[in-house]
Amino acid sequence: MQSRRYFLKSAGIMVAGAVGTIGNAGCSASRMAIAGAEKKTKPNVIILLIDDLGYGDVGAFGCEDIPTPNMDRLAERGVKCTNSYVTNPPCSPSRCSLMMGMYAQRFGKYGMARGLPLPENKPTLAEYMRDAGYATGMVGKWDIGSPEQPPMKCGFMEVAKIPPTEGKNRYICINQDGSKGWRTDIEGDMMTDFIARHKNEPFFLYFSPQAVHSPSSEVPEELRKRSKASGKRRTLAGNIISVDDQVGKLLTALEKYGLKKDTLIFLTGDNGPNLYEGGSSDPYRGGKGYGTQQEGWVHTPTIISHPGTIPQNSFYEGLMCTLDFYATTAAAADIPIPTHCDGVDLIPYLKRPDLGDAHPFLFWLNKDPTDPKHRHLTAVRWKKWRLYKHKNLGWQLFDLERDPKEKNDLADKHPEIVRKMASKHAEWAKTLSPVKTASANGLPQDTGGKVPVGYGWTYAVEINNKV
Repeated sequence: MQSRRYFLKSAGIMVAGAVGTIGNAGCSASRMAIAGAEKKTKPNVIILLIDDLGYGDVGAFGCEDIPTPNMDRLAERGVKCTNSYVTNPPCSPSRCSLMMGMYAQRFGKYGMARGLPLPENKPTLAEYMRDAGYATGMVGKWDIGSPEQPPMKCGFMEVAKIPPTEGKNRYICINQDGSKGWRTDIEGDMMTDFIARHKNEPFFLYFSPQAVHSPSSEVPEELRKRSKASGKRRTLAGNIISVDDQVGKLLTALEKYGLKKDTLIFLTGDNGPNLYEGGSSDPYRGGKGYGTQQEGWVHTPTIISHPGTIPQNSFYEGLMCTLDFYATTAAAADIPIPTHCDGVDLIPYLKRPDLGDAHPFLFWLNKDPTDPKHRHLTAVRWKKWRLYKHKNLGWQLFDLERDPKEKNDLADKHPEIVRKMASKHAEWAKTLSPVKTASANGLPQDTGGKVPVGYGWTYAVEINNKV
């Protein structure tokens, strides 16, 4: 019996038509005709999910030693979201939550659990957009779902292959002609190639580069020397600069094809910065590694841009999260927000910041028994407050407006606030599924859907025809 996920894929492929001549062409004539009719009303959507990007590592959010002129330019033509979160760090659960638009704990993913399947009875964002008539493309890192759920089987019609790397390197690739290439540059070129081929129809593009994940030690000197950073942060800076260069390629491509006002862009990180590499969550503290209990591990820099639809060069200070990207994308495409979504349409809040928080409360509950204990996290955000359960000291309460470094525990001074927030967390936790781990499902650890290695693009129509 076919699963619902495969049925959706088959239906989507039949509706959309084949994705051009395999290898280059783009769309069938019928798809182009449909796209021409829809293009006036349906915006393109691009999600830029940067691995381990810290709040204090982007110029638009206060960074002074690493130049990010292109991310800053994106911020100038959009909204800087200063209270944006991931609800289930680190990388794999964060990505699963974004792609499903829901707390991953609802399908049992309370931590890394690589290899844990996505729910088959709910569409991924890519599936939803594909079936709404969008060309869907993915470039970069996946790290989502089970080994049987690569991006080509989760709604992406075109997936950029990852060039083979030199030895054990993650970033130094071997080009088709035998020369060496820089992975982030290659990923950026694939991103703009997708845009060029789909510029005449509505498209959904998910760009998730390997950068700025460790090891930044591979970063060439020509990138490092473009920053003012020093020590180990200097190598990280080169990695961030390389990502910023790709954002520049994106903005140039959109302007070249007249798509600037027709494109909704989200930019954020999958979790906080890698502290071992010198990443910064300033003005907060914490991040990946030894700071996973603090605000910086889940508080990420987020920029949303759609010139002509939402304000430019503005701020949104309300509580929001990456779960909202699914709902906002669906609303922008004028299709119903699926009932499984925990996120909300952010556009009204970005237009009217006085509306306040998109979410009155945000919750965290990381407790995968196979994860290291330092990744376990129980926390709540409400207004200016962060309530966090310390493994030895119980609930701790912080006023993030006055104390962003979380140095002064106010739980004893505000017991009523602690009770309110803890009660809300308990109510939310009752709605979740039991904890599942990859091993409990008979799957090997540290596996998930894979992006093919090679050159050019993999097409879903090729993969699904083999099922």
